[in-house]
Parts: sequence; C-alpha cells; structure tokens
Amino acid sequence: MNETDNKEEEREQPPTTENLARLLEEEKKRVEEYQTRLSYMQADFENLRKRCARQIQEVTTYSTERLVIQLLEVVDELELAVKTAQTANSVQTLVEGVQMTLRRMRKVLEQEGVTPIESIDKPFDPSKHNAIVAEERCDVEGCVVTEEVRKGYVMKNKVVRPTIVKVAVKNTKLQNTEVKSNESS
Repeated sequence: MNETDNKEEEREQPPTTENLARLLEEEKKRVEEYQTRLSYMQADFENLRKRCARQIQEVTTYSTERLVIQLLEVVDELELAVKTAQTANSVQTLVEGVQMTLRRMRKVLEQEGVTPIESIDKPFDPSKHNAIVAEERCDVEGCVVTEEVRKGYVMKNKVVRPTIVKVAVKNTKLQNTEVKSNESS
C-alpha cells in the first residue's frame, strides 16, 4: 500500500483520537512552516524597503552632480577670464572672456532643457510674463510686450522663471479722440 491509499482509508474510517492527534500535529507543523516562511518574507521585504530608501536618498543627494560638474567648468572659465583681464589690463579681454563663459552657460542650460522665453513683440501671456509697466499706445492691438526687464526661462515645458516685461496696451481714449476729430473735419 502506498501513502495515498492510507490517507483514503483514514478518511473512510471514523476519526479516532489518535488520528485526530496526528492530524493536529501535522497541521501545527504546517502552521509553523508558514509562520517561518512569513517571517522570512517580512524580513526580506523590510530589507528591500531599507535598500530602496537608501537608493532614493543617494539619487536625491547626487542627482545634480552632472550639472554641478558642468557649472564648475563655467566657474573655471570665469576665473580664467578675470585672471587674463587682470594680467593684460584689458577690459576687452574681460568682455570676451565673459561672453565666452555666457555662451558656455547657455549651452549647459540648454542641455538641461532650459530655454529662454521669447517675449519681445509677442502678446502678453500672464503664465509666462510679469508686467511691471503698461504704456498706452495707439499703434498696438491688445497687450503686447515691448521690453524685457529680466529674461524668463522654461524648463521642459514648465515656466521656471517668468519674464519681467513692459507692455503696450491700446489707448482707446486717443483713438476715440482721433475718430471724433476726423468726423468733424
């Protein structure tokens, strides 16, 4: 007889105290086994959670490392421009060095997805512009940006700094006066 035959015979016979005690012991062993496996799984999960937290912390701490390295190169160029201008006693050398550094800085920003907001002669957009002066003029339609006071920037389709602008708005009083004067002529 094999084991399955024994189990089938046990099921057919009425339960005895010995059979019930043996079944109880088997179930206790299974419960212990499950509890042990559950404990290991909980420990594995806790280790995974801690490892993920460490990795997130590390990524957060060093996420700007590539950008910082690029900015340090820009700092090096600025220091070189100042040093060269001091030894040459030339303002032109300083200006050229600063212009070169500015081009480098714009390239770094562009690589990070940062682009300037084009504003001059564009319609005023409150999501991209902060107006500090409004000038009434007859030669404009609506509200148009006439001057940038401080350049604004977009990073990957998100405005990270709005442009501070001066705007021109249509002067309806002057237009109405001109229309009346033309009608009376």
